Amino acid sequence: MNQRPSDTAPLPPLDLDGLPLWLVQRGMRGLPLVEQIGGFCRKVSDSGFPMKRVQMGMYTLHPKYGSHTFVWRPGADAVEHVPRARDIVNRDVYLKSPVHHMRSNGLLSLRRRLDGDGAEEFVLFPELRAEGLVDYAAQVVPYDPRLARRLSTGLIAADEAPDSPRALDGIFFSCATDRPEGFDDGQLDQVVQALPYLGLSLKSRMTYDIASTVLETYLGRDAGGRVLTGAIERGSAEAIRAVIWFSDLRGFTKLADTLPRDVLVSVLDDYLEAMAEPVQANNGQILKFMGDGLLATFDLTGRDDAAVCRDALAAAAQMRTAFPVFNAARDAAGKPVMDFGLALHLGEVLYGNIGASERLDFTVIGPAVNEASRIQALCKSLDRNVLISSTFHETVGSEGGLESLGSHTLRGVREPQELFGLAD
Repeated sequence: MNQRPSDTAPLPPLDLDGLPLWLVQRGMRGLPLVEQIGGFCRKVSDSGFPMKRVQMGMYTLHPKYGSHTFVWRPGADAVEHVPRARDIVNRDVYLKSPVHHMRSNGLLSLRRRLDGDGAEEFVLFPELRAEGLVDYAAQVVPYDPRLARRLSTGLIAADEAPDSPRALDGIFFSCATDRPEGFDDGQLDQVVQALPYLGLSLKSRMTYDIASTVLETYLGRDAGGRVLTGAIERGSAEAIRAVIWFSDLRGFTKLADTLPRDVLVSVLDDYLEAMAEPVQANNGQILKFMGDGLLATFDLTGRDDAAVCRDALAAAAQMRTAFPVFNAARDAAGKPVMDFGLALHLGEVLYGNIGASERLDFTVIGPAVNEASRIQALCKSLDRNVLISSTFHETVGSEGGLESLGSHTLRGVREPQELFGLAD
C-alpha cells in the first residue's frame, strides 16, 4: 500500500509469526469463508494493529450474485456477509467505490485520509468518517502474480481490461482506523505481506463453494451434493421411491413461432419460475428443465409417504391457484400468457448417473417416470391442469381431497389406469 509521510515515530512491528502457516492450514481444512476472514482479522487485531473496520470482497459464480462482501469489526459477534446482486456494477455504490476506482486505473493499492480533501471521493467515505475513522487503506491481491506485475506497471493486455472481472480475479481487502496518526506504514506493510496467504486459503474454500453452487444450480441440491461427494461414475444409481412431478406449458410452441428470440426467452423464464417456486417451497427437487417443462421429485426416503404426497399436493394446489392470477397480471400488461399441465405419480425410480462415458446426466429413470409423462399428456384432452395417478391417490388417501376422473388408457401402458384430479 502507498506509504504516507508521518511525523510520529514508527510503531514496533506486529507479532505475526506463524500467521502464514496458520492461514494455509485453515484453508486446507476448508473452513467457511466467514470463519477464515474472522480468524485472520482477530489475529491481526490482537497483535496490535489498530484496524476498526475491515471489508473484503471477491467474485463468485452464482445465478443471482456476482460477488461477496464481508465486513469485520472488533467485538462483533460475527463477520457480516452480504451477497451482491450482479447488477451492482451499474449502481453508484459500486461505480463510486474504491474497488471500481482501483480496477479502472489498474491500481493494486490505495491510501486515503478520511478527514482531508479526499473525504468525499467515494460514497463509502462519509459513512466511515461518521464512525470516527480517519485513515483508509485498500489492497487488491490477484490470484495470478503475473497479472499483479502487469497491473502495477500498467502493462495490461488487450483482453484483460482493468475493469473486467477476469482481470482482477482475486481478493479485495480494505481496512480503516480511528488512530489519529493513522496506520503505521511498517505495520501496514506486514499486513499486506500476509494477504496472499489469506487469498490462497479463501480461494481454496471458494473453489468448493462455487462447485457446489454450480452443481446445485444445474442438478438440484440433493443430486448436486451427491455428485460433489463422489457419485460421478456412470451407472452408479440407486432405487428409491418418490413422487414424480411432470409438468409443462400449454401454448409454448405457438409462441415460439411468433415471438422474437429475446422475448421468448424472457417469457419462458417467467413461467418456469412460476412452476418451480411451489415445488421448491414444498420440499421438492427439480431435476431438470426440458424445454417448456420440468421434471421434479419428492423423495420418500426417511419420511412418511402420505406426508410427502401432501407436500406434492400442496405444491400443485399453489400452482393451480397462482397461475390465473399470474396470467391476469400479464394479460393486463399486454404480455403473452400460457397455461400448464401437471401429472403427479408415485413409484420406484432409478436415481443416479446415466449417459456417455464422459458426459453424464444425474436424473431419474424407469417405468414410473414414463407413466408420469403419459399421464401429463392427457391433461389437455381431459381439460385438467392437474392429473394424479391411482398409486398416488392410494397413498395420500381420502385426506387428499381428490376426485376420480375414471379409467384411462396411457400410451405404451398395457392396463388402463384410474386418474384423479384436484377437487374444485
